[in-house]
Amino acid sequence: MNKQDILTLYQYNQLANAKILNAAINVTQEQFLAPASFPHGGLRGTLVHALFAEWIWRNRWEGTSPTQRWKPDEFPTFESLRTRWLEEEKRLMDIADQLTDVKLNSPFSYRNTSGTPLTDILWHTMAHVVNHGTQHRTEAAAILTDFGHSPGDIDLIYLLDER
Repeated sequence: MNKQDILTLYQYNQLANAKILNAAINVTQEQFLAPASFPHGGLRGTLVHALFAEWIWRNRWEGTSPTQRWKPDEFPTFESLRTRWLEEEKRLMDIADQLTDVKLNSPFSYRNTSGTPLTDILWHTMAHVVNHGTQHRTEAAAILTDFGHSPGDIDLIYLLDER
């Protein structure tokens, strides 16, 4: 893996997240909080989980391994979540921009939320974050579509075709 490849994945992640967030602007507070049968519940729970994953991995890459998970109640409104997401996105993109090919292909040690020490290749964990986000963006897209606010296509190929 090289820096340009990981930047492409993170630009895709940014674009796909923006499509979800832009569609979610249109939901009511009741829809934002409504339960659903997805693994992390409704729209709020799904989006909080996706953002939490980006946050925790960024922290790990910066040398801190948080052990506490976020709770959906920490984000009472969509706007509170969106504000935090935009802040986190900038930090995540700064990490990606500062990478080198050598660092991407080097071992990276961290602790999971249970405190277990683990070591992986850095780019593996970075690709994992984008892939993980894809799963939960798809769940959010299904919820949003049911509410009448489809985000449209969120596939990687649409980013690549724009280049």
